[in-house]
Amino acid sequence: MSEPYTGPGRAARTADPKDFPLPRRPRDSHKGDYGKLFILAGSRGYTGAAALCAKAAVRAGAGLVTLAVPEDVYPILAAKCYDEAMVWPLPEDDGAVLDKAQGASAAVIGPGLGQGARVERLVLALTRELPCPVILDADGLNIISRHINVLDERAGHTVLTPHEGEFARLSGCPLPIADRLGAARGFALAHRCTLVLKGRRTVTAYPGGDCVVNPTGNPGMARGGSGDVLAGLLGALTAQGRYGLPVHGAVWLHGRAGDLAAEDKGEYGMTPSDLIEQIPYAMKELAERG
Repeated sequence: MSEPYTGPGRAARTADPKDFPLPRRPRDSHKGDYGKLFILAGSRGYTGAAALCAKAAVRAGAGLVTLAVPEDVYPILAAKCYDEAMVWPLPEDDGAVLDKAQGASAAVIGPGLGQGARVERLVLALTRELPCPVILDADGLNIISRHINVLDERAGHTVLTPHEGEFARLSGCPLPIADRLGAARGFALAHRCTLVLKGRRTVTAYPGGDCVVNPTGNPGMARGGSGDVLAGLLGALTAQGRYGLPVHGAVWLHGRAGDLAAEDKGEYGMTPSDLIEQIPYAMKELAERG
């Protein structure tokens, strides 16, 4: 079992891969066994966030990845994600978007999405109505921070992935956060969600009060795009259900892929794309434990 981590407030566990080996895939399995991930992401000037999220999800083994994007950036993202992810231009009808997302095993909402009126309407509707697990990231978090009641009323499992600035907007907690562990745990308990408070020694706080602190990762990951990779990775592993990982396992895997990228390219020169390329090798390590 993992060793306890003692920080301010109640003790937490340190993530240990011995506790979450990646299951081996049955020989007779098919793509339907590994989930359908719906991603709502991207906007003018922020196509990279959507592409990184989708590419990470594909690398993490989701059976099917649908990337829903505004129509004006569809050609760009169709070119960026040209083979594995299915890029879908958003129709004008909000109801058609909800219908498309209803069949998902998990949804990621927010990377590079912007905060226009229609985007806000879609984020709130999807958060309210999707029964599957929903991962809120980036602009998804910024929108929900103004509508916390929607988070509180949601019936399904919700995962929030804020950095400290986003968490301050969500919670009203002043910066810098003096007690990361206590703040994350308190928010998860109050709002019945799983909170991933990103940063050095990322904290995953579950709605029942359990907290897990992550030991992997390095300063080379402190650049734009790393969080988008985490969102896609987490979405894919959540969509896979019993073939995936718990939330803190996905966080560990993200950091481990970053450590492998740093070993290969160095902390200064590594990029989020290098991080994505290392996901299969980090997953292979976990699978060999299963």
